[in-house]
Amino acid sequence: MDLGTTPRTTASLLSRLGERIRSRETLVIEEWEDIVTWAGDHIIDSPEGAATITEGYLDTGIPIAGDGAPLVSEFALMELIAVLGRSPDGGRAYVGRVIECAWRLPHVYAAVVAGRLAPWRAERIADLTRPLSADAAGFVDRQLWDASGVGWAQLERLVAEAVLRFDPEQAEAERRAAADRRRFDIGGVDEHGLVHLDALMDAADGHDLDQAVARRAETLARLGDDSTLDVRRSKAAAELARHDLALDLLIPDPDTGEVIATVPGRKVVLNVHITDTTLAGDNPFANPVGRWEEGRCPITSAQIREWLRTKDTTIIVRPVIDLADHLPVGSYEIPDRHRTRVILRDHTCRFPHCSRPAQRCDIDHARPYGQGGLTCPCNEVALCRRHHRAKTHSAWVYDIVMPGSYVWTSPAGFRFRVDHHGTHPIHPGHPPDE
Repeated sequence: MDLGTTPRTTASLLSRLGERIRSRETLVIEEWEDIVTWAGDHIIDSPEGAATITEGYLDTGIPIAGDGAPLVSEFALMELIAVLGRSPDGGRAYVGRVIECAWRLPHVYAAVVAGRLAPWRAERIADLTRPLSADAAGFVDRQLWDASGVGWAQLERLVAEAVLRFDPEQAEAERRAAADRRRFDIGGVDEHGLVHLDALMDAADGHDLDQAVARRAETLARLGDDSTLDVRRSKAAAELARHDLALDLLIPDPDTGEVIATVPGRKVVLNVHITDTTLAGDNPFANPVGRWEEGRCPITSAQIREWLRTKDTTIIVRPVIDLADHLPVGSYEIPDRHRTRVILRDHTCRFPHCSRPAQRCDIDHARPYGQGGLTCPCNEVALCRRHHRAKTHSAWVYDIVMPGSYVWTSPAGFRFRVDHHGTHPIHPGHPPDE
C-alpha cells in the first residue's frame, strides 16, 4: 500500500459516505411528506374507526398523535403500514410521530423538511410531546425553532416546563405517581436458559429481601453447596419463590379474623417440546435442542435435564400432535384441540408483519362458517383481535396457499405472502410461491 495516497483515498470514501447519508435522509423526508399527504386524504371525523396506539398488548383507545392532530382511519393505516414494510405496532407509532410533527409541531416539521433536523431526532421529540395538551405541545414547538441545537436533557426539561405551565393538575399527578414506580421485572430468556431481573423496591422491602436471600445463601453453603456466593444468592431467590408457591394461604376477614378464603399453592406449567432423541445422552445422532413454549426460545437438553431434576417436578408426556390432521367438527365453536394445532402451526398472527403470539390471537374461519366454511384446522387461521376485525369488517382478504402459508390482498390491491419465513411483498406478475 502507498501510504502517501491513504488520506486522499480516505477522504474520497468519507465523501461518498456523506453523500449517501444525505441521499438517504432526502428519501426519508420525501417519505414523511407522502405520509402527511396520505394522512390528509384519510382523516375521519369520529373516534370510532380511528387508529389508536397500543401499549404492550392493550389497545389504549388513545389516537396515534396528540390532541389537535387529525384522526386517521384504522383500516386505511393498516394498508399504509404494510406497504412501508413495518410491524403493525411499530408502524402505527411511526406514522403517529410523523402526524404529530406535521400538525402539532410545525417548527419541528419545517426543520425536518428543510434538512436542518434529522427525522429520527424529530421522532424522539414527538414521543415526548404526544401526551401533552395542544397548548403545551405548541409551547415546546415554539422553543424549538433551532431544534438541532437542543440536547435531550434540555428537551426533557422543556417538556416538564410545558406541563407545569399549561397543565398543573397533570404535573401534580405525575409528582404523586413518581412515589409509586416500584416494579419487579423478569426479562426474556437468553440462549443459556437464564433471565435477568430488574427491580425498583421500597428500601425496607429491598433490605428484607436482601437479608432473606443472604441467609438462605449461607444455609446452602453450610449444606455443602460449593457454588460462588453470587450463584448461591441466585439459587436462594428461586427457593424463596418455590417455597411461596407451595403454600396454601388462608385469608382472614380483616374485622372478625374468620377465614373467608383459601388460596392454594400455585402450580407452574412449562411446556417443553422435545424429540425422542433430545435426551439421548451420548448418542452421536441425538438432537441437543428442545423448545420452551412459554419462553418462545430454544433450550439445550442439559437445561431440560436440570429442570426435570428440580424437586417436586411432575412430568406429563403428551402424544405428538400431527399438524396436518384434518379433524372437522359440525359446529361454529372451535374446540381446544383445533386451537392447539393452529397455535403450533402458525406461531404468530398471520397478518403481514404482525408478530403477536398465536396464543394471544383469535382463531378465524378463513371461509366464514355461515358461507359453508368448515370448522377444521385447514380452514382456521390465527389472527390477533385487531387484524381479525380488519379481515371481517374491511376490504382486507387472504387466501390459504397451504396450511401455514397465506396471501393477503390489501384494499388497494397490494399483495403479501405470509408464512414461517416472514412477510414478503408480491410484485405484479409474480405468483405467490415465488
